[in-house]
Amino acid sequence: MKEMGFQACCLRCDAADVAASARCKRCISRHTSIRDQIAAISHDDPFTQFAKEMLMMAAAPHRYDHDEVHGEVLIEQQHLAAGLSEPVLQPTVEDIEAIFEQQKNRKKANIVRDVANQNQWVDTAPSEDERREMLGMFREKDHSDYGARTIPSRQIQQVDRSERSGEDLALTDRLQAAANVKKVPVKEKEQAVKENFEEIQKQRKEWKSVLAEVDDLLDGPEKPDNIED
Repeated sequence: MKEMGFQACCLRCDAADVAASARCKRCISRHTSIRDQIAAISHDDPFTQFAKEMLMMAAAPHRYDHDEVHGEVLIEQQHLAAGLSEPVLQPTVEDIEAIFEQQKNRKKANIVRDVANQNQWVDTAPSEDERREMLGMFREKDHSDYGARTIPSRQIQQVDRSERSGEDLALTDRLQAAANVKKVPVKEKEQAVKENFEEIQKQRKEWKSVLAEVDDLLDGPEKPDNIED
């Protein structure tokens, strides 16, 4: 009945409060029929609008208890409904303190500490015998090369990259030449690509020559051994 908006009828009914009684079945059947009839009537009808407003107020009295006409009755309906339910006990100070204590003692899961860290000594240190065993295993291996420094002055051989397809400069230049002459007519495109490719290759050689001269200037002439700074 509450879902249909007719709880107010049940709260004011003088029949015995027995579930599934004959009188309850008759009321439910009758109210269901009334609800369906109201839903089928035109929305423009003033009486229908009034009936729907009454149903909404009866179904949710707490939302309309400020109404100037029906507010007092709706408040009374809420009091009647509250009398049928079990009283809700208010939490005491002891209850709140117990909740805080429970939350404080609860251990929160930590992915790094509880899952990723599988060290068996994460909570307790290894015993004296276990430490001796680990030190013995460490001494058995040769650790003379650990921490050895590299020799920065050692001659590093240049790597031959001519066979690496990813660094094929000639192929890159051909693709660039083809892109530069893409608007040239088809009959002239082959010759244009060739000329453009040769020009790009020439510029690359000139650039390499410039870089070589810069390297020579940066290196500078070697000083004789008998000249001091």
